[in-house]
Amino acid sequence: MRSHLLNDTTAEHYRRSVTEGVERVANKLATTRRPFTGVTPDELAPTVAAVDLDQPLGNATAALDELEEVYLRDAVYFHHPRYLGHLNCPVVIPAVLGEAVLSAVNSSLDTWDQSAGGTLIERRLVDWTTGRIGLGPAADGVFTSGGTQSNLQAMLLAREEAKTDDLSKLRIFSSECSHFSVQKSATLLGLGRDAVVSIPADRDRRMQTVALAAELEKCKRAALVPMAVVATAGTTDFGSIDPLPEIAGLCEEYGAWMHVDAAYGCGLLASPTRRHRLDGIEHADSVTVDYHKSFFQPVSSSALLVRDGVTLRHATYHADYLNPRRTIEERIPNQVDKSLQTTRRFDALKLWMTLRVMGADGIGSLFDEVCDLAAEGWQLLAGDPRYDVVVEPQLSTLVFRYIPAQVTSPAEIDRANLYARKALFASGEAVVAGTKVDGRQYLKFTLLNPETTVHDIAAVLDLIAGHAEQYLGENLVHAS
Repeated sequence: MRSHLLNDTTAEHYRRSVTEGVERVANKLATTRRPFTGVTPDELAPTVAAVDLDQPLGNATAALDELEEVYLRDAVYFHHPRYLGHLNCPVVIPAVLGEAVLSAVNSSLDTWDQSAGGTLIERRLVDWTTGRIGLGPAADGVFTSGGTQSNLQAMLLAREEAKTDDLSKLRIFSSECSHFSVQKSATLLGLGRDAVVSIPADRDRRMQTVALAAELEKCKRAALVPMAVVATAGTTDFGSIDPLPEIAGLCEEYGAWMHVDAAYGCGLLASPTRRHRLDGIEHADSVTVDYHKSFFQPVSSSALLVRDGVTLRHATYHADYLNPRRTIEERIPNQVDKSLQTTRRFDALKLWMTLRVMGADGIGSLFDEVCDLAAEGWQLLAGDPRYDVVVEPQLSTLVFRYIPAQVTSPAEIDRANLYARKALFASGEAVVAGTKVDGRQYLKFTLLNPETTVHDIAAVLDLIAGHAEQYLGENLVHAS
């Protein structure tokens, strides 16, 4: 069994095995004609369950053959131009190369003596990102597994910086369109869901600062503590960007920690044309970025950035076997001193390789392309009598609803839109997302693929309309 360990004696075995795996994936990418096969859980589950994990196949070729049946054949392929579902991006090749390197070397980014150069690369990328944000010379940060973890750590820092022992007095303010991880963080931090005050959004689905000011004043009058305001730069449903400069002013006035969840909108940091849409983010105390969304990186690649690196001490714990206190005096750079995680992948290498091959403008130009596409898609939807589109996009998301020509109940329209999404997914011809707007069922295009065209959007809209009309027509027949 030692022949399967990656070391100096098995380098050729490693080269052959990985090459064969790359060939399989490359073939799938080259020949896949739909983003999904339409397989159902009930259809695929028996195939996976039939695999006897106690009886190994003995070689990589056989295992790859089996993997074709249990995974590769039916995977959802985000690189396909008609994958328009969730915030999943096609990935750039330099990042995939970085993924291959980091997996094989297998550095752990918790301590210097497990990563060496990896630690310095991550720190350099943190500095690069904080510089793009404009957080100032005292800024710092750490890579995380994703936006949910980044938001959790930001709320931990805000809780500790609020400097009160009475957690029941702490309040977090966020838009009604903010990510659910804000509520989850409050619960995990012992604050409870009631600690999160939901601020209404305007017609463009941006936080209403007048309402925020009123809630902050109410908090002050009740002798409560405004722990944090979470502004969103790219909401999951609408891609809307909250008014960051105004929110920054209110945070300063009321002494609240300003956190910007830019998990989606962080791609604007590299945009040659749209960086101004993030104006005001430089006033934040902490910022979440997800490179695995709008920087076209493989999952996972995220970071939490803070204005004052000293605040990261709230996540610091020392263990004699790992990062003893003396290492601080010895100026040994241990990233575990800043992180909620201990063992942690060298995910920063993917972004490093991307910047070194493509450059920031290259990444930003790709994000600009999908934002341009969303603007064209909005015009298409706005001029199509079959659809109601919610808001003109600030990023690359379109939220819309099929409306039949014949008058019918809103509930029936809800069911038609739900049916259309499910039928489209089952066909495998395209993948779209869904959400609710003001209690009604809507559909959503999340555009993160520069290969997607307006023709693709138009074709998928025709498919959706066809499925919805089929549903309504069948219901009409059954009712008559």
